Amino acid sequence: MKQHFPLKNVQQEKRLFRSRIFIAIGLVVLCFSALIARYVYLQIFHHQEFSTASDNNRIRLQPLAPARGYIYDRNGILLADNYPVFTATLTKADVEDIDSTVKALMPILDLTEDDVDRFNSRIKTAKKTERVTLKLNLNESEIAKFSEVKYKFPGVKIETQMTRYYPYGELFAHVIGYVGRINDKELKTINKDVYAGTNLIGKIGVEKSYEDLLHGTPGNESVEADAHGNVLRYLGRKDPARGNDLYLSLDYGLQTVASEQLAGRRGAIVAMDPNTGEILAMVSSPSFNPNLFVSGISSKDYSGLRDNLDQPLYNRALQGVYPPGSTIKPVEGLGGINYGVIDWSTKISDPGYFHLPGDSHKFRDWKKTGHGIVDLNKAIQESCDTYFYILASQMGIEHMNEWMRQFGFGSKTGIDLPNESSGLYPSPEWKMRTRKSKWLRGETISVSIGQGAFTATPIQLAMATSIVSNQGNHVVPHVLSNTKGSKPFPIRNAPDGRVTFTGTENDWLKMREAMVNVINSGTGRGIRTSAYQIAGKTGTAQVKSIAQGKKYNESILTERQLDHGLFVGFAPADNPQIAIAVILENGRHGGAAAQLARPVFDYWMVKRKNNPIRPMVHQVTGSLMTAGIQPGQLPSGQSILQPSTNAAVNKEKKATKPQSSASAPSTSNSASQADISE
Repeated sequence: MKQHFPLKNVQQEKRLFRSRIFIAIGLVVLCFSALIARYVYLQIFHHQEFSTASDNNRIRLQPLAPARGYIYDRNGILLADNYPVFTATLTKADVEDIDSTVKALMPILDLTEDDVDRFNSRIKTAKKTERVTLKLNLNESEIAKFSEVKYKFPGVKIETQMTRYYPYGELFAHVIGYVGRINDKELKTINKDVYAGTNLIGKIGVEKSYEDLLHGTPGNESVEADAHGNVLRYLGRKDPARGNDLYLSLDYGLQTVASEQLAGRRGAIVAMDPNTGEILAMVSSPSFNPNLFVSGISSKDYSGLRDNLDQPLYNRALQGVYPPGSTIKPVEGLGGINYGVIDWSTKISDPGYFHLPGDSHKFRDWKKTGHGIVDLNKAIQESCDTYFYILASQMGIEHMNEWMRQFGFGSKTGIDLPNESSGLYPSPEWKMRTRKSKWLRGETISVSIGQGAFTATPIQLAMATSIVSNQGNHVVPHVLSNTKGSKPFPIRNAPDGRVTFTGTENDWLKMREAMVNVINSGTGRGIRTSAYQIAGKTGTAQVKSIAQGKKYNESILTERQLDHGLFVGFAPADNPQIAIAVILENGRHGGAAAQLARPVFDYWMVKRKNNPIRPMVHQVTGSLMTAGIQPGQLPSGQSILQPSTNAAVNKEKKATKPQSSASAPSTSNSASQADISE
């Protein structure tokens, strides 16, 4: 039996087909409407926002680090130069896995753990498109190895950057200082926009004091880059502004002469213009090579400097605190006149010792038999301790403290260099605050000859000597003489006040005459000259205390237990142009320090005008590269660097600080043997 199916309903199928078509068309229209709406939303209402985002992916604003300003001496000799080096950099935006990339680059670029640590610190705070340095100063081998595998490291580039070079190495190290890689602590305080793209910052010396002037103003360039960070074209550029050039008051020739005097010895020499406060020379010996620090000193090299018994990193001129010995007697004598305790006719009879009323303890003079009848002139000329013992006992520690502080003792001089020590001029208040005990009368006696707790720095001694030489005008030591660039900076080359003095101008002149007598016929007669007149004062500072009743015996002392030798002076005496302070550690007596000052005086007063010392480097364009001098090399034929500090003394187990090791002052302290062989 056949089954019959109903005939198709054509009309119904057409209606269904048309419905489906309308629905499909509706969906298409709806989708196109949504697409158009989204297009309108993106292209019209948010055009600027997304256009900027697109440009940021394609166009980058890369910082351009400024070159540091040059540093010159007073004669235009270049002391701090810039030169280009090859540097490996990485951009955060172009590297997906920074850690693995750096790890892969370690054997290729010979990266050390220090390099990686410095990079990791900087990359954390860097902007997305900022180029961060992986390693400075790449050599040819490292560049060649990277070139072979460059395609594996998108976002890593080899480019040139400017770095610092100090052509005279150790000669100016403690004054100019050095630059080094920016560390974590500095990253927290610097303006990251100002230092974008910059790796180096001043660490010590002039480089640190005048960082704001030397650094300059960064620029930028706009570039179009592909997805791999490769630059397709340059769109615009704002050039960076180089930092100010600094002209220091230092004289290359005088610095060389002063350095040669201290070669192989420990000590410091400071020379300054007593009328303006300009530092003419500042040498601390031994010294170090600042170029080691620029691109990152190795742990081995740094340990060698840090652990060296002679402490080459220690700036003795600014930080070394020493008992000043008898060098302060001219200042103290003027103090006695100021307070009416003595005048130029006041005389004493010196038996070779002094004791306080009611106390049997003897404070001995350096001359065992005494100096006989002594007035102030003779007391300065022969450095009579007994005269100043008596003066101090009558003046009192309060007046002494008040007077000596006017000459800069006990406080920083204000020199435009960092890390200056203040020294110490003791007082009863100081002792009670720090040692919880009362001031003893014997301590006043010790302080009167620059011993006991009294300490001073060479720069303080130079400033005090300048004030004596210019009859009471207070000058502030400074090394910056002039600056050239876009950032103006005021420089004061004049006294900023006067010492309050109740005496007369004639008293200053008589003290000058007494100091001339020191050189002509007194304790400093070994450096007298007929070419010009020197006024000066020698001093000896004990390192090892000598007990009451004991004799000073050099034969039983080690080399580092011998007395320090000191000297201060100025020339010419009637119209001072230069004031000098010298400390010769373990030099035994002040006469040895005076011998070091004489060539410095001679160069400035006689030889400088007709036969100035100049470096054997062609200084025309402001770069050593033009003279064919390569970084790390010194011009041949010069003997201006300090000798190696790896002397036999390094075999000793303990380092000694460059200051007195005398015991705390008391009524039986070290004053009994001060100024031996002065």
